[in-house]
Amino acid sequence: MPASMGDDWWRPLPRGFSPDALRVLAGKSLRAFADGFVSLLLPVYLLRLGFGAFAIGSIITSTLIGSALLTLALGMSAHRYSRRSMLRGACLLMVATGAGFALTHDYWPILIVAFVGTMNPSSGDVSVFLPLEQTVLAETVEPRRRTALFARYSLFGTLMGAIGTLAAAIPDLLGARLGIGQVSAFRYMFWLYGALGGVALLLYRRLSGAVEAPAAAGVSPRALGESRSIVYGIAALFSLDAFGGGFFVQSLLALWLFQAFHLSVPTASAILFWSSVCAALSFLVAVPVSERIGLINTMVFTHLPSNALLLLVPLMPNLELAVALLLLRFSISQMDVPTRQSYTMTVVRPDERSAASGITTVARSIGAAISPALAGYCLAHPRLVNVPFFVAGGVKIVYDLCLYRAFVSHEPGGDG
Repeated sequence: MPASMGDDWWRPLPRGFSPDALRVLAGKSLRAFADGFVSLLLPVYLLRLGFGAFAIGSIITSTLIGSALLTLALGMSAHRYSRRSMLRGACLLMVATGAGFALTHDYWPILIVAFVGTMNPSSGDVSVFLPLEQTVLAETVEPRRRTALFARYSLFGTLMGAIGTLAAAIPDLLGARLGIGQVSAFRYMFWLYGALGGVALLLYRRLSGAVEAPAAAGVSPRALGESRSIVYGIAALFSLDAFGGGFFVQSLLALWLFQAFHLSVPTASAILFWSSVCAALSFLVAVPVSERIGLINTMVFTHLPSNALLLLVPLMPNLELAVALLLLRFSISQMDVPTRQSYTMTVVRPDERSAASGITTVARSIGAAISPALAGYCLAHPRLVNVPFFVAGGVKIVYDLCLYRAFVSHEPGGDG
């Protein structure tokens, strides 16, 4: 049995991770907690401000497009600059984003803040932090333990995001106990979002020089060299997957639950919490599974059945069955996340990792940026409210089949 499986594949913190890796995991956890509550509160906050479903979808699209452009710019130039400096700059932008949402209430200012900021409306991470953190993590661990480290990266992020969804009930508690208006209470949560960005900044200030690109690699005039074709191929498929996933990002899934079953915020947050817990547990299982059947096989063979379940969710006659299918789906749908991240870092050279991660992240952001507005349009029309699930499930099944056909022969060896 490979060493990365051994006795500690299931442990939250296996032995051997460096202090730098732990700092990144802590920073990721803080950000995920913040993303957890804002992804649920954002659509409700915008509804309270008087925006319709289409306007909400366009604001969510704006966050994804803005993140994609910034991530692309950083990914293609990151090999020339300090990774630590770029992470600290991203933290400062997170602080400014929280302040921006707390201080604005009109459509166009909110749209602009959403575009230039770090707000993440998804249950997954599509922010500018992702390629920077992935590249740093890849430098902190030996290749055979890379998948295990990325599994913990996803695990901590998802668990803290789940706890963040529970924190979305805080505005209701503040309103009931302190007599604070709901909109005002929401704005306090955006201030908290910015404050957590400040705490992440303190963590990233302590990263060592070991996380920077190897000095021997020099500064190449091109971000991608010999790995260009495989990175572009992976990015195209990841974009297709994200386009499907964008139809039910967490904010829109919450909106669908509100409309389909007339749920309260605390009830919706509880459902999303347990969905995230199921997803988090699957990250750990992905490690031994990928070491037995390979990274690509793990991505495809766990993703296909999860997408079939997604197609069935809106057909359920009551909340209980719909939630049961959602939980079952989330228990297997995210096993491709750490394997996907590990695969990308494994098939490129160390000096190409920033660009590879940036390009694949941008591809996912662009793919996911289009669909929320389309989903918002569907959710605004009673006869179309279930269409996003059918489109998402169908598109993601096509992605799985194309990924297997194109890359099963490019499975990395035992160092992945």
